This record gives sequence, structure tokens and C-alpha cells, in this order.
Amino acid sequence: MLTLLITLVPPIIILLYFVLADKFREPKGTVILIFFLGFLICLPAGILNGLSHDFFYDGSKYSDNLTSSFLGPAWAEELLKFSILYLIVLKRNEFNEPMDGLVYGVVVSLGFATYENYTYVYEWAEQIAKDEGYDFAELSYLVALGRSYSAIPMHGLNGAVMGYYFGMYAFSGNKKFLILSLVLPYLFHGFYNFLVWPYPMTIIGILVLFSFYLHNELKQKQKLKRNEKEIKKI
Repeated sequence: MLTLLITLVPPIIILLYFVLADKFREPKGTVILIFFLGFLICLPAGILNGLSHDFFYDGSKYSDNLTSSFLGPAWAEELLKFSILYLIVLKRNEFNEPMDGLVYGVVVSLGFATYENYTYVYEWAEQIAKDEGYDFAELSYLVALGRSYSAIPMHGLNGAVMGYYFGMYAFSGNKKFLILSLVLPYLFHGFYNFLVWPYPMTIIGILVLFSFYLHNELKQKQKLKRNEKEIKKI
């Protein structure tokens, strides 16, 4: 039970923080929909990661690092999250101010991270325990604990960065923001996966400072508004 709680509670806490901190909160139904779509993109992400590994991996340690970072999960997972924002969220009527982009970026990312976390804590840990002779209960607990302050915040805060720039693009039409909304999460994710411990935690620290800076900037702009009406999306 403790392992399950550690697996599910951290992404929910991060999600609730950003959703509830929004002065003009998004409809619950839409939040649930986008979170569920984050779940669903785990399947194509797994397929794309496998194809990337088969194509780029040449047996060396260096190529292994690259296929598990920049040439695999970083581009596949962030592109799929971005596609939900571009193909689904952008067309929704309730997406009517830049803060909404940040909120939905966090929501889709944590939908993805929640399911991914479950597979690592239970399926991956079970396989490793079987192959290496470890105690499954102990290993799954350690995996859940480690990911609760590493991979989970990486996905959630990366979603905040993606969503911020996506929201800026949606209400300005400046394609520079559209590019940043995909490139920056790709780089953060890639460096997080590529660098060995303890450097990934440096990426987490940068993401914490950067994402909360962007979030605070939008919160300050919201304080000046009496309602959530925004200029028409591009």
C-alpha cells in the first residue's frame, strides 16, 4: 500500500498545485480528459522508444546513453505531449488565456508520468527482481521512492515549461514561442536522461526554479484581470 501511495500521490500533488493555483480554474472534465490522454500516449511512446533504440543502438555505452535520452524518450515523449496541446487543447473553447497552456501542459505530462511510473514501479521492478534475484517488494518501493523526487517532477515541471511557451504562442502567434515549447522540454528531458547521477538532480533544480518563475509571471498577470477573457487565439 505504501509503495502504491508513493507511486500515485506525488504526481497528483504536483497536478493539484498547478490546477488549484490557477485564478480562473479549468473545467474538471477537461482536466480529466487531458490527464487521460496523457495516459494513452504512453503506448505510442513505448513503440517509438523501441524503434529509436533498434535504429540507433550499436552496442556501445555511448549509443545506449543516447538512445535512452536524446534519440529516444526525450523526442518521442515530449513530441507526443506537445501533440495533445496542439491538436486537442488549442481547439478547446476553455483554453482562453496563457495560464491555461501551462496548466494543461502540466496535466498531460503528469498523466503520462503517472502511468509510466506505475510500469516502472511494478512491471520493470518485477522483471529486474526476477532476473537479478532481488526482493520485489523492496525494489519496487525503492524505485517508487526514487522516482517521486526525480522523474515525476521532471515530467510535471517540463510540462509547465512546455505549456507556458505554448500558451504564449497561442495568444501572440509568435512562432518563436511554439519552437521553444518543444525544444526546451526536449533538451531538459534529454539532459536529465543522459547525465549520470547526481547530475539529473541538477536538471530538476533548474526546472524547479525556471518553471516556478514562469508560473509566477503568469500569476502576476492574472492578478490584474477581473475575468479570464483573453484575446482571440491565433
